[in-house]
Amino acid sequence: MAERRPRSDTRAFVTPEGVDLRLHLASVGERAGAFVLDLVIILGALILLTIAALFVLAGGGAAAAQAVAAIWLLGFFVLRNFYFTAFELGTRSATIGKRVMKLRVVARNGRRLSGHAVIARNAMRELEFFLPLSFLAYESSQGLADTATSLAGLAWSGVFLLFPFLNRDHMRVGDLIAGTWVTRLPRRSLGASVVGHRELPRYAFSDAQLNAYGEFELQKLEEVLRRQDELAMIVVARTIRSRIGWTGADGDELAFLRAYYAALCKRLERNMLFGKRRRDKHEAA
Repeated sequence: MAERRPRSDTRAFVTPEGVDLRLHLASVGERAGAFVLDLVIILGALILLTIAALFVLAGGGAAAAQAVAAIWLLGFFVLRNFYFTAFELGTRSATIGKRVMKLRVVARNGRRLSGHAVIARNAMRELEFFLPLSFLAYESSQGLADTATSLAGLAWSGVFLLFPFLNRDHMRVGDLIAGTWVTRLPRRSLGASVVGHRELPRYAFSDAQLNAYGEFELQKLEEVLRRQDELAMIVVARTIRSRIGWTGADGDELAFLRAYYAALCKRLERNMLFGKRRRDKHEAA
């Protein structure tokens, strides 16, 4: 029987906790689909902004038209420069288009995605796409665009648009500079809070398994559960399973984390009634 080879889009992604998530890179088509969705959202927001401005400035004549044009340009500038950055700085590290396509941005070194990496990768998008587009639009509106100018703009954009096809990780120039990947979200089962008709699996933890952590880790686990960051939950769940030697049911990270949190909280509170406190995992149980 032939040995099964790993998928060509699979990459090792070792977190600081030592967990290898084996992420799958997004294809060029998936990334393009997410980008088109984001452009549609930006365009829709601009159309709504324009309609609102027209209603407010109705009957204003030439001055109103100039005001609407200024508002439109300002809105386009803000959206194209801050839409991508603001969403990718969030806990999901993904724009609305990427969320629809089940994608997210991650740091290639396995650490948490930093703010300067997000800013760097999105600043490059200005050079890759929006700058030549804006230049051609301005030249055309002024009647200055000739064949040579148009071809130069298309060639500039084409080099950047073809770049993801020329490397095995499907990276944009912005990804190369920022040290990021765009990956598919790891698959996980949905807990009962999302699918109401499913019953949560029951988890039973031994004293030794609950002795692995203390109050500090309990607080950190609570933060992860509150954020509902899927990648963080997967990392934390696999880290806990590895540390406590878990051999039971696997696959539903949210249910597992909630069960472990509840059991650990109950145990720590019970011990506190008897004057026993454990501040973190480094303190003796």
